[in-house]
Amino acid sequence: MTSSFDWSAGYPSQRLPVFGRNIVATSHPLAAQAGLRMLAAGGNAVDAAIAAAAAMTIVEPCSNGLGSDAFAILWDGKKLHGLNASGCAPQAWTPGYFRGKYGEDARTPPKRGWDSVTVPGAVSAWMALSEKFGKLPFADLMAPAIEIAERGYAVPVVVRQKWAAAAALPELTDQPGFAQAFLPHARAPQVGELFRFHEAARTLKLIAQTKGEAFYRGEVAQAIEKHARAHGGALRAADLAAYRPEWVEPLAKRYAGHTLHEIPPNGQGIAALIALGILSNFDLQGLKADSTEVQHLQVEAMKLAFADTYRYVSDPASMEHTPAQMLDDAYLASRARLIDRNKAQDFGAGNPVKGGTIYLTAVDERGMMISFIQSNYMGFGSGVVVPGYGVSLQNRGHGFSLRPTSPNVVAPGKKPFHTIIPAFLTKNGLPQMSFGVMGGNMQPQGHLQTLVRMLDFRQEPQAACDAPRWRFNHGLSINVEATMPTSTREGLRALGHQVESFQDSYQDFGAGQFIWRLGDPAVEGYVAASDPRRDGLAAAF
Repeated sequence: MTSSFDWSAGYPSQRLPVFGRNIVATSHPLAAQAGLRMLAAGGNAVDAAIAAAAAMTIVEPCSNGLGSDAFAILWDGKKLHGLNASGCAPQAWTPGYFRGKYGEDARTPPKRGWDSVTVPGAVSAWMALSEKFGKLPFADLMAPAIEIAERGYAVPVVVRQKWAAAAALPELTDQPGFAQAFLPHARAPQVGELFRFHEAARTLKLIAQTKGEAFYRGEVAQAIEKHARAHGGALRAADLAAYRPEWVEPLAKRYAGHTLHEIPPNGQGIAALIALGILSNFDLQGLKADSTEVQHLQVEAMKLAFADTYRYVSDPASMEHTPAQMLDDAYLASRARLIDRNKAQDFGAGNPVKGGTIYLTAVDERGMMISFIQSNYMGFGSGVVVPGYGVSLQNRGHGFSLRPTSPNVVAPGKKPFHTIIPAFLTKNGLPQMSFGVMGGNMQPQGHLQTLVRMLDFRQEPQAACDAPRWRFNHGLSINVEATMPTSTREGLRALGHQVESFQDSYQDFGAGQFIWRLGDPAVEGYVAASDPRRDGLAAAF
């Protein structure tokens, strides 16, 4: 599988593609090094990913924490596996529970606080992955994160920007435990300032000693319930004890001689598959990657994909239409026919009746590849931090609806609509690339844009990663990076897109990690890219 990429094509960047037989790519260098330590100790890619994920809870707290959710797709050397470790609603949650507390006009659970917290699933993902695929003792995988939390680390540039922005939001800083954990000296840390997180180190040690059991059925679970009770939250130790992650079969869609794999609903990965399925009805050959026409077609395909995703995706048990119906080729061809090459449009959902996040990836020379993502959602998530334990909790409950007619209406034990999505690419049934792009609803948009660049226009992973991106918001509104060619921006405006151009290094245009298999992992190895929009690193040996 040697590549036919054009290695001379590129965009302004501080990074070059990285080659090696064992690689870990993350949005923080210390986490990448934590993963490499496991590989050097005889571990495999899964061991590396778990160690990196644990470290990420410490070094990028503005994106994830010990109270995050997670998903993974991995190639074990023979087969593809999917893992859904997103949490479910506490047993007390019903529409009546929220309307009784927040009024009859409430449409969703709150954005912050205990009533936005579902059962956190990330630690369970580490446990499940280690038990099924890991080689090293589980406690060894926690060691780098514990060391970083205890000794501290110098806060990097992009993390500090988002940390400081969060410190200006009373909706976060007023949450119980937030200031104590994340505002040392009553402010966010400065760039290069040392940050230690001793309370999280305590929890990581308990997780290491018990292979995670303390988090769901022990001391940490009891501390979580105690804090919830003290602040009016409904989450209980029994909710944690009952939780289990799910092994799932990834969804798939062919595009340009390859197959993209995504985790099935309750996540939005299906949006990337729908968009590619729609785009496959257009011939991009002979066009230029950065042309107005190519960007316009992608934007319109993405709009159509989101229209169906936001209308139909929820916990699988409550979906009106199956993923197979939503991905039916004939249905997607009918959706493609709605696109006008000469005009931007605002699309509604079709009827397919017939038919704040961190991302990391790791590979090893034996051929194992893992695509892993975990998130607190909306930066620091709920803002709630369990005192004495450093458990920063997600706010995924905000993704539920309180409308009885919505497929995503809240219910006890139900999973909410999720934004975080790992991705995986195969060719002729063999692994080709482990990748993902962080950043809310930018994630499927990032999957679409980078894949089109690599598969249709032969741009190597780092160039596809560096290239200017757009982001669809709603209606006719899109954001574009300031580095997008002026002619393209103006061309999109002429088609009716409402274009706002600006630069953001964290959320608005996503940040990805990519590892592409070059051939035999033990011989040719892989090439990796790490997004310059964050502080990250692709590290190899």
